Amino acid sequence: MEVGRIIKVSGPLVVADNMGDARMYDMVRVSESRLLGEVIELRGDQASIQVYEETGGLGPGEPVYNTGVPLSVELGPGLIAAIFDGVQRPLNIIKAQVGDYITRGVDVAPLDRDRRWQFLPRVKKGDPVVAGDVIGTVQESTLVEHRIMVPPNVAAGKVVDIFAGEATVTDVIARLETANGPVELTMMQKWPIRKGRPYREKMGPHVPMITGQRIIDTFFPVAKGGTACIPGPFGSGKTVTQHQLAKWADAEIVVYIGCGERGNEMTDVLLEFPELKDPQSGEPLMKRTVLIANTSNMPVAAREASIYTGITIAEYFRDMGYSVALMADSTSRWAEALREMSGRLEEMPGEEGYPAYLGSRLADFYERSGRTVCLGGGGREGALTVVGAVSPPGGDLSEPVSQATLRIVKVFWGLDAALAYRRHFPAINWLLSYSLYLDNVAVYFRDTIGEKWNEMRREAMRLLQEEAELEEIVRLVGVDALSARERLILETAKSIREDFLHQNATHEVDTYSSLQKQCRMLELILDFHHEAARVVEKGEIDLDLEKLFTLPVRERIARAKYVPEENLADLNAISRAIKEQIAAVSGEEGDDDA
Repeated sequence: MEVGRIIKVSGPLVVADNMGDARMYDMVRVSESRLLGEVIELRGDQASIQVYEETGGLGPGEPVYNTGVPLSVELGPGLIAAIFDGVQRPLNIIKAQVGDYITRGVDVAPLDRDRRWQFLPRVKKGDPVVAGDVIGTVQESTLVEHRIMVPPNVAAGKVVDIFAGEATVTDVIARLETANGPVELTMMQKWPIRKGRPYREKMGPHVPMITGQRIIDTFFPVAKGGTACIPGPFGSGKTVTQHQLAKWADAEIVVYIGCGERGNEMTDVLLEFPELKDPQSGEPLMKRTVLIANTSNMPVAAREASIYTGITIAEYFRDMGYSVALMADSTSRWAEALREMSGRLEEMPGEEGYPAYLGSRLADFYERSGRTVCLGGGGREGALTVVGAVSPPGGDLSEPVSQATLRIVKVFWGLDAALAYRRHFPAINWLLSYSLYLDNVAVYFRDTIGEKWNEMRREAMRLLQEEAELEEIVRLVGVDALSARERLILETAKSIREDFLHQNATHEVDTYSSLQKQCRMLELILDFHHEAARVVEKGEIDLDLEKLFTLPVRERIARAKYVPEENLADLNAISRAIKEQIAAVSGEEGDDDA
């Protein structure tokens, strides 16, 4: 194989000649330090290479070695609870070998070659198998059964030999006889990161991903297999919102990509996740999580690789039949890396200097989500839900990354700096945000919670919208100009905002709300509104609205968010108190006695 020679170095971009045998997206090793790179442009025998490590000190004439294979990830036991960098190098192994700082050219196998896993076969000698079939399992953690599958690129055949017992990821655990000849299978398979893994069929997103965050589940749900984005200015809570989703969403596997964000934010994740308990099992959350750390002080080109590395790992677990949630924080940093590389390639810039292909690259990424019927027999169903944070400069949602993302995703959780400054978290603006999955998941909510769920959601949103309209009047002429009915709308909307939508991520009870609790909380607020509206409409001349709004039961409604899940029956007493106290204020009890 020919050896290329460097003719130009421009930051993370290296141009080499004598690369006539190279193909697009081939993985290369640059210089004698064997820095990892990827071919991103070919002109004759010259190749432009983005290098995923620091290129300081490189010069013309140094060698470039083409591996002849695309940049790929290793998929197999050992992924769960691992912490990788953007090109799937395990950070804990790197630290053990070279210390706290990643040395240039360090080459570490992503999956441990020495660790032995207990392999339990699911097929026997003579069984027919096709691509995607599960041939055995490994209990990777207490929460995850790792299903060893026939790779997608292997032809159908039959099992001629199957192993049982302890083995490493590189040991042969099965031999197949296929139409293309004999095939040996290990517990590990490799897959190019830029190529989506195949599936049998993509299904409609009809099941919501329950997050335990009230404003999301009630007003702007995301379906399993769906796409969502969280745009917002600095300090509005994008990272914390994604942390909450990673902790509490009812996904069986979580892949968290820290793409270009500050190192201290990623440190919070690395320190916090091992301490957190999975709400369903009580086990540490890390036992179903894969972390990819590619912080802002790491080489800029590796940000692109980290996004594709993460989603390829997520697709792999989806193919096992799991529900997977992928958090990308943030796609804006990835887009900035694309812009830098595009500028160094001297490509024609698009809007704000971003490359013209920004929209198609974003679409390629988000379109790898979905709820699918997996390859192989048994009709396994998997789901990959993608949630990407967007960090528009100054919170300007008209900038290219935000606009390109909004054209692709179906859920928009718009964070508002004004809400964040008022300490209202999650700072999702209910008037700007939307979910296009509402109709898809309405049947699920109706069957799970009841007919009233969708009606209550619509009524609550209507009250919030009416509040926004009435606030304009209040700013002009004051609250005294409003009718009793309009003042009640303002009071109820305030209760929805403060008692329902506001949620404390650091409170051990309020950090998560089940659908049942969300339904009861919203029902209490609307029950108060209906009872109060009934007496207001009777036209009581002497009705004191302030006395109505300061009833003791209002405090109990506000404190309902802190009632533990196991004590939800206690909320029934609040329902009775609402009717009793409003009746007492309106004088209805006296009428009844008379």
